Amino acid sequence: MIKGTFFCIDAHTCGNPVRLITSGHPPLRGRNMSEKRQDFLAHHDWVRQALMFEPRGHDMMSGAFLYPPCDSANDGAILFVETSGCLPMCGHGTIGTVTAALEAGLLTPRTPGQLRLEVPAGIIDVQYQQTGAKVDWVRLTNIASYLAHADKVIDVPGLGQLKVDVAYGGNYYVIVEPQECFPGIEHWSADQLLRWSPDVRAAADAALPCIHPDDPTVRGVSHVLWTGTPKNPDSHAANAVFYGDRALDRSPCGTGTSARMAQRFAKGLLAEGESFVHESLIGSQFVGRVERVTEVAGQPAIIPSIQGWARVHGHNTLVVDDDDPYAFGFQVK
Repeated sequence: MIKGTFFCIDAHTCGNPVRLITSGHPPLRGRNMSEKRQDFLAHHDWVRQALMFEPRGHDMMSGAFLYPPCDSANDGAILFVETSGCLPMCGHGTIGTVTAALEAGLLTPRTPGQLRLEVPAGIIDVQYQQTGAKVDWVRLTNIASYLAHADKVIDVPGLGQLKVDVAYGGNYYVIVEPQECFPGIEHWSADQLLRWSPDVRAAADAALPCIHPDDPTVRGVSHVLWTGTPKNPDSHAANAVFYGDRALDRSPCGTGTSARMAQRFAKGLLAEGESFVHESLIGSQFVGRVERVTEVAGQPAIIPSIQGWARVHGHNTLVVDDDDPYAFGFQVK
C-alpha cells in the first residue's frame, strides 16, 4: 500500500504555479542532484504524478522539493517536479521556491541576500531582496546556456516548413520566430499554440538531436518557445513556452529566457553585459542579463541571470492513498 501526507506551500511566479512540497521527501541516492534526479524518476515518480496531475494539480502545475545540499559548502538543493517530468533546471520554479522557502523560514542563507543552490543542471547563484517577511524579488545566475542548432528547417505535418533554432538554458528549446507559417503569438490563440506545439516539438526532437556534452541524462527538445511582439513598451521580446502535454507557461520562463538570450547572443543581437526584458503570454516580465561569456564543450555560451518575483497564495495538505482510484493522477486529453 502507498499512503502519504504532503504539506505544500502554493505560490506563483509571475503567473505560473509553483508548489513547494515541504514534507514527504523521498530519500534519494546520488552524489549530486543530477544523479538524485535519476533516482527519483526510477523509484519515486509516483509522488510527482500524484501531486502535479489532476485531481490535486492541473496541466500547468509545477513544483519542487527543497533538499539539503550534496556539498556542505552550498545552501541547499532543489529537485524540480512538474507535469512534464523532473526538469534539470526551472527558472520560475527557482524564483517561487526561494520566495516560499525564505518566507516560511525553511531556508537560511549563510549570507543574507545570497544563496548558492544545487540543481540537477549544476550550481546556481541567487540574490534576493527581502522587506520584512516578504521577498520582493529573486535574481538567479543560471548555468551556461548556448545555441545548439541555428537556422534549421523542420517539416511539421499540417503546418508546413518552419525555420527554427534550438538553444539550451537548462532545458532544450526549439525557438520559433514569426514567419510564413507562424505570424507571431499575438496572432494565434492559446488553443492554436497548444494544437501545434506537440507536433513542432516532435519534429524538432527527431531532426535536431540534443545531448548535453557534460551530462548525457539531459537530452532531447522538451520545450517549444513561440515568439512575437510584446505588449509592454519596455519589453524587448515576448514569448509563449509550451511544456508537458498541454501546458503554456504563464511566466516569461526562466530557462526559456536563458535559452533565448543564448540564441540572440550567438546571432549578434545581444552583447555581454546587456539586459533583456522578456514578456510572457499574460504580459508579466523577467529581466535577463548576459553576465559573462563562457564555453560548453568548446561551443560559445553565456552565463545569464534572470530576475523576477513570486507570491505565496495558499497552503495545502494533500493526501495520497492508493485506495483512491485516482491516487496517482490523470490527464484529460
